[in-house]
Amino acid sequence: MKAVVFHSVGDIRLDDVAEPTLLAPTDAIIRVTASAICGTDLHFVRGTVAPMKPGTILGHEAVGIVEQLGTDVRNLQVGDRVVVPSTIACGNCSYCRAGYYAQCDDVNPHGKEAGTAFYGGPEITGPFHGLQAEKARIPFAHIGLVKLPDQISDDQAILLSDIFPTGYFGARLAEVSDGDTVAVFGCGPVGQFAIASARLLGAARVFAIDHHPDRLQMARRQGAETIDFDQEDPVATLKRLTAGIGVDRAIDAVGVDAEHACHGDDGQPARSGQWQPGNAPDQALQWAVEGLAKAGTLSIIGVYPQQARSFPIGLSMNKNLTINMGNCHHRKYIPTLIDMVLNQRIDPASILTQTRPMDDAIAAFEAFDRREHGWIKVQLRPQPEL
Repeated sequence: MKAVVFHSVGDIRLDDVAEPTLLAPTDAIIRVTASAICGTDLHFVRGTVAPMKPGTILGHEAVGIVEQLGTDVRNLQVGDRVVVPSTIACGNCSYCRAGYYAQCDDVNPHGKEAGTAFYGGPEITGPFHGLQAEKARIPFAHIGLVKLPDQISDDQAILLSDIFPTGYFGARLAEVSDGDTVAVFGCGPVGQFAIASARLLGAARVFAIDHHPDRLQMARRQGAETIDFDQEDPVATLKRLTAGIGVDRAIDAVGVDAEHACHGDDGQPARSGQWQPGNAPDQALQWAVEGLAKAGTLSIIGVYPQQARSFPIGLSMNKNLTINMGNCHHRKYIPTLIDMVLNQRIDPASILTQTRPMDDAIAAFEAFDRREHGWIKVQLRPQPEL
């Protein structure tokens, strides 16, 4: 089968690989009908979140059809159409039972303290082969697959795998409630869903901070008040537009590698373990803390590596800020978001800007990496259109 495979930093290929097989009674095999490229994938390709194990299939978003089931998967049938939560969870440990699926104790083979396990990630996350492939093995499928209603299209469902839940999670972490004024830093796909989710949770005003015209235009279509940080100081503008108070809630949807690969001391792109604190990724956090009102809440859902150390702790402490952060517990939120789509409260497909066949995956990665105009969210189709 065809799959997008990581070989080394800057080197990914569309390879022929062996089809997956059932390895445990709780496994399932799905035929992938839709996958996607995520900004998180770029972290791995660029080497800013590493190390990756060569030969790992990339991708952590998928919709598919169940083709095989292990004997202990008793809530699904062959032929079911499903969406895959991006983070992997067992469903049985104390963290899963409390809804902290991204902190599952039992999935990551490196142990309880190793961190979140997800598809197509660095070696420390498993690694588990990813979902940019024609077929995929889904461990703990009884909890790791969610059956889709027929009314939800693949174009809608692929956004339910990762970025809509992550944006919604970000708004929940920000404690958004009725009447709040919210700032979202970074208007990529997750930022767009953070904007949408803030509105769903009752925010009265949402500010969208970025500098890409296509992203700012999409945010305006959602009703957000846009700020181009290349044209004006975002903190001064936030303060001016809020009568000097600042925003109640801020969401960092940027992450370590939003604009370009960070650079080492030699001026070359950073490689494994060379993330440099003090580079551009810290800027969003600084702006967010400065732009928040006293006693406001900061939500951090952008991806940062474990070696990141820089944070404006003094200003945060002296403003009595609440700070919530982490990896999304996708399985917790997907059923709720399915209901929102069915009730026509939101159409997630409005964020989808590109659809490409699997054969064009590498070119799509390159265009997405260059931040070409209009390339906000990219869907891959592993199967031919019927």
